Amino acid sequence: METSLSPTSFVLPDLVSHCKFKLSYHPNGDEVAQQSVEWLDTNCPDLNAKQRRALRGLQAGELTAYCYHTASPERLRVVSDFMNYLFHLDNISDGMMTRETDILSDVVMNALWFSDRYLPTKGQTEDELNPGKLARDFWARCIPDCGPGAQARFKETLGFFFEAVNIQARARDEGVIPDLEAYIDVRRDTSGCKPCWALIEYALDIDLPDFVAEHPVIAALNQSTNDLVTWSNDIFSYNVEQSKGDTHNMIVILMAYHGYTLQGAVDYVGDLCQQTIDAFCHNKTKIPSWGPEIDDMVARYVQGLQDWIVGSLHWSFQTHRYFGKDGQDIKKHRIVMLLPLETQNGASPPPSRCSTPIPIPKIVTQWWPEPSLEEYHSPLQKRGNERGNRIVALVDFVLAHLVGVFLGSIFRNFH
Repeated sequence: METSLSPTSFVLPDLVSHCKFKLSYHPNGDEVAQQSVEWLDTNCPDLNAKQRRALRGLQAGELTAYCYHTASPERLRVVSDFMNYLFHLDNISDGMMTRETDILSDVVMNALWFSDRYLPTKGQTEDELNPGKLARDFWARCIPDCGPGAQARFKETLGFFFEAVNIQARARDEGVIPDLEAYIDVRRDTSGCKPCWALIEYALDIDLPDFVAEHPVIAALNQSTNDLVTWSNDIFSYNVEQSKGDTHNMIVILMAYHGYTLQGAVDYVGDLCQQTIDAFCHNKTKIPSWGPEIDDMVARYVQGLQDWIVGSLHWSFQTHRYFGKDGQDIKKHRIVMLLPLETQNGASPPPSRCSTPIPIPKIVTQWWPEPSLEEYHSPLQKRGNERGNRIVALVDFVLAHLVGVFLGSIFRNFH
């Protein structure tokens, strides 16, 4: 039985059983995953043997095959390269100081804005750093078939990722554990999920109009998916992270500030994850209609979000990143034995429980209310209505003028 001072294990919530979505896998998934991991391995000469083993055990290409299983093999490869690259960015940014994350952000975003050649801006090196070269490689292959809206969303949200990584690095520099609300706000971007949502559009050869992509119901579905992937990842990654003294995790915050035991914190986050799945299902019933063509794009996009929910849950037990080679066994019995703290590497001790627990803030999981009839109108429909109103007003004006002329003629003849 767990004690509050020295737990040795915890039990995972059964999120896999709670998620009823169908799990699918791309028919070319294994082949593309192998090509993708070779691409990153070959183009990262500075990786040591341990990092190369971790790269292959990660199986980011397999995650892509679960989440983008209807994409063409060519587009699947581009997305798979980004997924491997995103985990690579996460790995190299861990432990970075704030200034170093600024440099990393600048070189990657430079590659996205100037995709055809390296144009160093003020403060950047004459020779392009390797993260920039990798970004330019996959992005140059992506943009010929990626719609302008999806491209803009990808660049904007990857920028958010770097801003959040910078905030995380600053907190790490100062030894600060953020409060729960601040953590959730930053974590929604450090997860890197948002640019992956833009790549759903690329993978499916669609480009959502801005008024659709920004609609509150679509935004709620995006956020529910992001929260499920992110918060479940906090559960799955906690054991490895606590062994390294990493505190960027919701479970750490619940124990440090809110008086939770380890198992209590895990259960709390598990409940939140189940609520996000329920909210996603609820909000799917509230999607407006924009006409057959757009509705088809939206249905495929939402299916892509759904594939991410179920795909990420199952993949988390397949990758070696969280449970080593024991993932499939842990998926069955759900018992995780805590790893020892790696104090020899300078890791910080685990946070102690707060002597006076702080009340936990209310976390909203985006149950979107029934939209009014007005909310079902797209901006294009509204503009159509406005044009119709202007036409009616013009007709009224012309008729009134003609009536006036006609009556004036009658009055003149009468006199």
